[in-house]
Amino acid sequence: MERTRVARTSTRSTPPAEPPDTPEPAGAAVPFGSPGATAALRAAGRRRLWEAVRHIRLKVTLLAALTATRVGATLLVPVMLASAIDAVRADAGVGAAAARLAVVLAVATLADTLEDVLGSYCGSDITAWLRHRLVDRVLTLGAQGQRRFPTGDVLARLTESASAPAAFPVLLLSAAAALLTAVGAVTALALIDWWLAVVFALGVPPVVVALRVFVVKATEPFARYQRCQAAIVTRLLDARQGIRTIRASGTAGTEVHRILGPLPELRRAGLETWRVQGRVSRRLAMLAPLVQVIVIGVAGLRLATGDITTGQLVASASYVAMAVASASLFDTVVALLNCQVGAGRVDEILTTAPAVRPPERPVRLPDGPGRLVLRGVTVHAGGRAVLDGLDLDVPPGAAVAVAGASGSGKTVLVSTIGRLIDPDEGAVEIDGVPVAAVPLPALRRAVAYAFERPALLGATVHDTIAYARPDATRAEVRRAADIAAADAFVRALPNGYDTLLADAPMSGGELQRLGLARAALTDARIVVLDDATSSLDTATEAKVTRALRRILAGRTSLVVARRPATAARADLVAWLDGGRVRALAPHAELWHDPDYRAVFGSGPAAS
Repeated sequence: MERTRVARTSTRSTPPAEPPDTPEPAGAAVPFGSPGATAALRAAGRRRLWEAVRHIRLKVTLLAALTATRVGATLLVPVMLASAIDAVRADAGVGAAAARLAVVLAVATLADTLEDVLGSYCGSDITAWLRHRLVDRVLTLGAQGQRRFPTGDVLARLTESASAPAAFPVLLLSAAAALLTAVGAVTALALIDWWLAVVFALGVPPVVVALRVFVVKATEPFARYQRCQAAIVTRLLDARQGIRTIRASGTAGTEVHRILGPLPELRRAGLETWRVQGRVSRRLAMLAPLVQVIVIGVAGLRLATGDITTGQLVASASYVAMAVASASLFDTVVALLNCQVGAGRVDEILTTAPAVRPPERPVRLPDGPGRLVLRGVTVHAGGRAVLDGLDLDVPPGAAVAVAGASGSGKTVLVSTIGRLIDPDEGAVEIDGVPVAAVPLPALRRAVAYAFERPALLGATVHDTIAYARPDATRAEVRRAADIAAADAFVRALPNGYDTLLADAPMSGGELQRLGLARAALTDARIVVLDDATSSLDTATEAKVTRALRRILAGRTSLVVARRPATAARADLVAWLDGGRVRALAPHAELWHDPDYRAVFGSGPAAS
């Protein structure tokens, strides 16, 4: 009855049985963590796995009860079998003995079947729980997480790494069952004849040492293998995003070479893992049968001397087979190691602290006209201060264009307003309240953004416009679209506002108009347009600008300006230079400065 249960679990992240003999292209190997880092990864994985078990503790408790029932019934089978054999030899009570044996077999089979079903539910619950938490943390990390964890790496962790721990409850209980079965079998051997237990115990230490060696030596290549997989996925997604450039440049072959660059390291990690696993497997394969033969041989001698009966000899053979079967625990250890590494990679994201944290003591943002003040704001990136002690006071209801040379920090500045990023030093205030003290949901309602390439989120066009206000009516959505000069092309779509986004191919200008409509729909007191009209032709931009003036009347707005016309339509221009505001004045006044004109490529910089 006892058998390894690893076959039901998924170990897709483990190296293939025969690592591919891939030619090793030139290129630098993918760097990976130190042995200390991989040990920390395994420890983090263990903590996360136990947290997952606590999350489904009721199901795991029931699963443990079923496992215990199966183990108990399995241990009783040899006893019942020995009793039936002795009953047949004595020709007394054969029917009762056979009935007891049948009941024990039925209980073991039923418990085994229910274990399979409940184990699948436990695995699904753990995978769903980990993936929900992982997605939530990735979205919480925002731009910071995107820089640290590339899209392909997140995708690999969300699929492979998050699914590996699904097998943990079943594997854990299988390991416990194997150990309990072995302990019970050895105990039964001792009850039959203590010499049998002593002989078996002599073979236990080498097994423990072999398993320990595998865990220590296989963890690092195991983790390296998964990281290589993630590196390949990341490079493939990057190439897919730039597919037009690749095709236009005729560099497909070069990109294939780059994407598959981690393959040599992946192959080395796979081979290293299988070498360690092979060595341990060979030792166990030789040790287990040797111990079994010796114990049965001793049992035969004890039968010859009359110390045990024939039924006890049969029972001894069954019990030693059960105890030796614990050597299959090695397969379970391999799968558990895969669970630990997968959970550890998920934990790396879950334990990354977000750069923007909820305020410890939230402050209500009072009603106000939308006065915006930045005091001594400093933001470091790439080893330099992009913003360096910047001060800016935006009058309520003013339209301010943010202008400056490339890399001057325009997008960084407007990102601090709604806490898309937090400054390293200084403070940002809205109507006298630091934004760091305002609850994030309230701040999101107070500050609306429209970006250069807005993301189409939701199922339909209506959904993407109403993304920040899902309770908006169709009339409100249409009014916002009309303001952004988007209503006409939306109504021309096959199903108008109910057209699925997948069925609505749009130009860059149309995408930007949907983003502007989304911003127009909000009741925010401050609206930030981060180059949100760059893809509009001049006529459409002028139309959208006139419409936005109506909706932005009485609101404070900041516009990242990369064209003189955009800056000219603003009330004031905040000219960034050297990480600070060099001037805050109307565009017409600044235009006389050749340095300012050079920002737009409209004149030589002053010498």
